[in-house]
Amino acid sequence: MKTKKYIPADGLAGLKENFKTDAISGFIVFLLALPLSLGIAKASDFPPIMGLITAIIGGILVSFFMGSRLTIKGPAAGLIVIVAGAVAEFGHGDPILGWKLALGAMVIAGLIQILFGIFKLGKLADFFPLSTIHGMLAAIGIIIIAKQIPVLLNDNPLLAKGMNPVELLLNIPKFVINLDPKATFIGVISLAILLGWPFIKNKNIKMIPAPLVVLLFAIPAELVMDFAHTEPPYALVKIGSLTDNLQWNVDFSGINQTGIFIKYVVMFALVGSLESLLTVKAIDLADPFKRKSNANKDLIAVGIGNTLAAFLGGLPMISEVARSSSNVNNGAKTRWANFFHGVFILLFVLLAAPLLEMIPNAALAAMLITVGIKLAHPREFIHMLHIGKEQLLIFTGTVIVTLFEDLLVGIAFGMLLKMIIHVVNGTPISSFFKAQTIVSFEGNNYYVEIDKSAIFSNYLGIKRKLEEIPPGYQVIIDLKKTKLVDHSVMENLEHFKLDYEAHDDGGTVTINGLDNHKPLSNHPKASRKKNLKIKYEEVN
Repeated sequence: MKTKKYIPADGLAGLKENFKTDAISGFIVFLLALPLSLGIAKASDFPPIMGLITAIIGGILVSFFMGSRLTIKGPAAGLIVIVAGAVAEFGHGDPILGWKLALGAMVIAGLIQILFGIFKLGKLADFFPLSTIHGMLAAIGIIIIAKQIPVLLNDNPLLAKGMNPVELLLNIPKFVINLDPKATFIGVISLAILLGWPFIKNKNIKMIPAPLVVLLFAIPAELVMDFAHTEPPYALVKIGSLTDNLQWNVDFSGINQTGIFIKYVVMFALVGSLESLLTVKAIDLADPFKRKSNANKDLIAVGIGNTLAAFLGGLPMISEVARSSSNVNNGAKTRWANFFHGVFILLFVLLAAPLLEMIPNAALAAMLITVGIKLAHPREFIHMLHIGKEQLLIFTGTVIVTLFEDLLVGIAFGMLLKMIIHVVNGTPISSFFKAQTIVSFEGNNYYVEIDKSAIFSNYLGIKRKLEEIPPGYQVIIDLKKTKLVDHSVMENLEHFKLDYEAHDDGGTVTINGLDNHKPLSNHPKASRKKNLKIKYEEVN
């Protein structure tokens, strides 16, 4: 039996016990979140202050309801593409109208997220193949880069107006020809700081958030260059006062555009929930205390936050991975770090809003381009190739279709391609959505036998059976009767093993039955296909 580990207290006891560490981490995350929230709002064609309103709600309010301890709630770069698309399609050239109609779809999406949590759909992320999800995120990264290059160069916004991502990429030479030297100087130096910061070796210097360093450079630089009098109005962020912006902005008449309305309700609810759930899963693995979040409760909290944010004109929020990772790395212990990050943003908006209007948009664009590069880095393509050629094909196909169409079509294409590849690899169609899973108990062991296939589309049934096993036993998962075990299931079984063995009762998980399966690459979690030649030789 394992010795019971120390777990930080929650609630008011946790506030008292961990006030110093959570307040310090919340402050550092605030320095990271402040400029990013502004940049995300602006890139989404929302009033910039609406990004801060979402971060404030995600910190101060959602902290009391969320089911995870260390995630940071706020606007995310991963939703820029959806939000900006909603504004454009609803508004038909009128960004204010588009913003208000998009808010109507966001309210409904927030309510749907609450229902996701109530009906225990926190396992939703396990239904989607990982290669498709990562392809979606890489496509989002490329789109962010494409949309922010003209902003980095401070080109006239009319030059890029109405262009799709592919057209934006093809017009980069045109944007370079029309660049603004002063703003480009700030943008390029800011980008160099952000990309170079991870390579700094000095731990004390590295503790300073890179976006703060960018602001410490960009604001004095624009003041010296006198942007307020020498540059066009779109060179600087425009904020306005918090009280002037806190009013009823939501408009539900977008429901008259039925197809567009349904499309964006689905995308806000689905993509936002997926990104949140993936972040919660990742941060649970990084939590030094190995606490397991309540994904359903967290979805309800995010849904409540999104509904309120939409009524006030704010962006949709998720559990944001970069800020959450920073929160863990800076020693946060409880949900109060998220609360403090929201409080610090609120205080800054109330007491120092004029400083925000000194930020050049080129500096914010550099921050977003850095996020885009992380999402679509060449190493993501190399990683997928390492896992398997079929994973790279699905990943790349999802990216290309998303760039030329939209996120929903891209995700659907990736899933369809994955299913076709499974059929080619011998997966019976009868097992696509249901895997025959038998659980038996002998001695001190639970035996889990899975038949035919274990793939992304039938894993939820397998997971339900696994979650019924009480802690503290020897669990043996037998895959010898499967014809195919895909990468997503290999990854999810590893997560189950880590979660189960992290429990204080001392249980173990062993995965057997893959000796006669051929891995499709050298990666430890590559898809595994039954070697029919070996099976034939065994029979004869």
